[in-house]
Amino acid sequence: MAPKGHHIEIEQGAERVRVVHDGQVLADSSRPLLLHETGLPVRYYLPPEDVRTELLTPSETHTYCPFKGTASYWSLDGGPRDLVWAYPEPKDGVARIKDHYCFYEVELDQ
Repeated sequence: MAPKGHHIEIEQGAERVRVVHDGQVLADSSRPLLLHETGLPVRYYLPPEDVRTELLTPSETHTYCPFKGTASYWSLDGGPRDLVWAYPEPKDGVARIKDHYCFYEVELDQ
């Protein structure tokens, strides 16, 4: 259970979200999940079908969030480490983000 004052809300987004690194499209989605969490910027979780996973290599990095669970990370081949993360087994309150990928920086087409 989240502490008093901490809130997480997930909504279905309709805007187009793209992730581009050095001119290469890594993800392109028109069905992101928007995760709003107290004290953090909105994060866009993208379905695996909209992410070019063949360009990503699993990382040894794992982090734990008491509200979402344990995140796994991926790095871009020949590029930044730990560029993207996902929650393979998220906590019940955020189950909708299971296996969706989240990047630190995204482009929004409004």
